[in-house]
Amino acid sequence: MNSCVLFAEVIQAPELRYTQENQMPVATMIVQFPSPRSEEPPMSLRIVAWGNLGQKMQAECKVGDRLILEGRLKMDTIDRPEGFKEKRAELVVSRFYTVEGNILDHPAQPAPTSIATPAVTAPVTPTVAPPPLEPENINLDNLPF
Repeated sequence: MNSCVLFAEVIQAPELRYTQENQMPVATMIVQFPSPRSEEPPMSLRIVAWGNLGQKMQAECKVGDRLILEGRLKMDTIDRPEGFKEKRAELVVSRFYTVEGNILDHPAQPAPTSIATPAVTAPVTPTVAPPPLEPENINLDNLPF
């Protein structure tokens, strides 16, 4: 099953658009998170939210917000004008939570323990906040991408 949880900072405010076919709202934004290695720059990822979740994300998220994003990772292949194909990852969000505190400077530091009330509810509202992330127990050297 493809399920991801990501702790990241918003670096580009959400942009809300609507599909041509049925006018469904879709929000996209860019987030940034620390690299697994301290000598590398932070990594960025495109975030996509559909329907009411997209509208809620556009209304509540702004540049500088720290979020816990829950969803599935998707890879898109894009034809470049130079004649080659490029793969881009994006996270299709199913839930997000706002977080107080500073973003992690390095994965070896402890994660913040203060988690705010969920900013978005799915059809079934979670009654318990997700457990704090523990980056020291994650092996980032064997990632498949």
